Parts: sequence; C-alpha cells; structure tokens
Amino acid sequence: MTQSAVMALMALMTILLIAACGPIPVADAERQCLSRAYDASGPHGEVLVGVAGGKPRSRVTLDISTDYLAGRDPSAVYDQCVLRKSGQPPSRPLYSHPDWKG
Repeated sequence: MTQSAVMALMALMTILLIAACGPIPVADAERQCLSRAYDASGPHGEVLVGVAGGKPRSRVTLDISTDYLAGRDPSAVYDQCVLRKSGQPPSRPLYSHPDWKG
C-alpha cells in the first residue's frame, strides 16, 4: 500500500470516528436519558429472600447515583443529558414524559 493510500485510509477512518460521536435524534436521547434521571431521583434496589436447596438465601442490592448524592434535580439531569446527546433540548419536560416512573 502506498503512503498516499495509507493517508487516505487514515483520513477516512478519522471522519468515520468523528461522525460516530455526532448528535443523535432527540427521541433517542430522551429514551437514553430517562434512566439517568430515574437514578438521580433516589436510591433504588431490591431485597430477595428465599430458600434454595433447603438453605435460606438472601441478597440485597442498592444503587445510588452520583447525581442523587450531589442533590441534582432529576429534571435538570434529564434536560442536560438530552442536550448533550442530541444538541437540542427535550421535546417535553421529564415529568410529562409517558415513560417517566419517578
């Protein structure tokens, strides 16, 4: 491969990498940012208790996001996330989103 062919291939790869980091549609960003807003709304987890093989079993999981610890409003987290991912503000506020479960 000639040096000019290698340079052209490297330029093409660079363009493709930059394009992959570009903005996504607002609807896609909103779907992706819902979980981040949910995490910012408070700690979430589960407690499982049962019996397996005649022995008691239990498991506890707890998820706490840094957004929650910093006291960030879930709506502000959502707005900033959508803007960062799409380059546009959300099409509707977080609390009126049909998939919001906060």
